[in-house]
Amino acid sequence: MNDVVAAFNEYFEVIDAHSPELLHHAFKLRYQVYCIEQRAPGFEASKYPAEMESDEYDRHSSHILLRHRPSGEFVGTARLILPDPLDSKKLFPTEQHTRLDPALIDMSHLPRRHTGEISRLVVVRRFARRRDEPLHALERGANIEKWNPTSKRRFPHPLLALAVGIIRMSVERNVTHWLSVMEPSLNRLLSLYGLQLDPVGPIIEHHGQRGPYYVDLVKMLDRMHKDYNEFWELVTDYGRLRPISNEYTQSSVSDSEHLLEAVE
Repeated sequence: MNDVVAAFNEYFEVIDAHSPELLHHAFKLRYQVYCIEQRAPGFEASKYPAEMESDEYDRHSSHILLRHRPSGEFVGTARLILPDPLDSKKLFPTEQHTRLDPALIDMSHLPRRHTGEISRLVVVRRFARRRDEPLHALERGANIEKWNPTSKRRFPHPLLALAVGIIRMSVERNVTHWLSVMEPSLNRLLSLYGLQLDPVGPIIEHHGQRGPYYVDLVKMLDRMHKDYNEFWELVTDYGRLRPISNEYTQSSVSDSEHLLEAVE
């Protein structure tokens, strides 16, 4: 067995957060990370007296929790925002809060029924990173290509474990195109595993310095299969999880090799 897969199965479990109880765990983790640990702009703890962070998009999202098997603790969560079944014209957060470059993405051609937005991707601080790991290095302005850890974890990073759940949700919901608003450093970290998205607009101030990103999931997984096979085997369960292509015909990104490799 692929050692990354074996390590994931030993240390982590992805749980679908369908029940009210599990959703409360997800919202509490979001509060802990955004309001207490990161003190992110716009997430002041005083806004959440119940110590749960939630918003209007949770109603039409799929949610996962990441459980650390040895301790039994929930250590991460993520959601996939889906089109609102009650409002077909409702915009995704990326459309509402960022400036999309029409030369890079034409939302009118995107298959909205098969589009979702990755959001609230969080890992509690003590599991997120050690001081010599990529996200810390990026925050200090280091060159990630020169990163050399003093000791490697057997499983690379909990974000990779969350990607397992996000891709599973996407396949189950027939979502083949992802949007996201994220920090460039997070996208660079995802690039270590072949999971980076393509920048489709400028960096703006939105809960910190963030930019809009997009990726065709089918093309991303094809790239991973070629260049990051051990991680592809993990996130696709050795190819068993495979999204069905819903072609995006945007001419300006039809020749997208340069976009697939670009990292903000």
